[in-house]
Amino acid sequence: MHLLATVVYAGLAVHLWRARWRGPALGRPVGGLKLIERGLLLIALLAHAVSLRMAVFDGDTMRFGFAVAISVILWLAIALYWIESFYARMDGLQVLALPVAAIGALMPVFFREAHVLEHAGSPGFRLHFLMAMLAYSLFTLAALHASLMAVVERGLHRGRISPLLTGLPPLLTMEALLFRLIHVAFLLLTLTLISGIFFSEALFGKALSFNHKTLFAIISWLIFAALLTGRHLRGWRGRIALRWTLAGFAALLLAYIGSRFVLEVILGRG
Repeated sequence: MHLLATVVYAGLAVHLWRARWRGPALGRPVGGLKLIERGLLLIALLAHAVSLRMAVFDGDTMRFGFAVAISVILWLAIALYWIESFYARMDGLQVLALPVAAIGALMPVFFREAHVLEHAGSPGFRLHFLMAMLAYSLFTLAALHASLMAVVERGLHRGRISPLLTGLPPLLTMEALLFRLIHVAFLLLTLTLISGIFFSEALFGKALSFNHKTLFAIISWLIFAALLTGRHLRGWRGRIALRWTLAGFAALLLAYIGSRFVLEVILGRG
């Protein structure tokens, strides 16, 4: 299933590149995904979901590591993009996102080190886990949007934009979508931190441990809180908003994936 998802993601990316962004196709109006393309992307998402189910769940236990975390986050990000593309013009994003998803779908095959999650049967833990993954995924989409907006803005200032980027939504549309993603993701991150405190209290009888994971999660929360406050009170936008978005995402990335990568790959400990 990992291989199937990777092949369909990659094949669809190549098809979209050849059909939309190469040669004479650049002179044609760019439309959204066609029905068959949506169907193929849905097949890739389903295959990816099944492969993740097999990688994470082993009977009553859950196994999780940095490679699975990246794969889950990318799956959720592509799934959210697929849904969002029904309501907003998302042309151009698929060519950039699908190759990354293809790599992410295959990562659990090459990086098999994962640790067993304790208390995986607890409904509270599963809710906490789901909110954390959704928050990560939305912030991943937000970081992708911020990066693309930075490239487009730089191109506009220089008076030239790559043909690949001409199919992206207008900057104002992307900015509105960016802050919609950040608002929802920030709410989920807040609930994740709160549920983590209650989860720790219920299982261990003590407050959430203040370790590097918690520290970077709180730093990320503070960065996004400052960004949203600046947006509402001072009208932050453009480069200021993009820099704060990428800084907050970098801190969030270090909170879990960075620490698991060091433990599993560099140190060789699950």
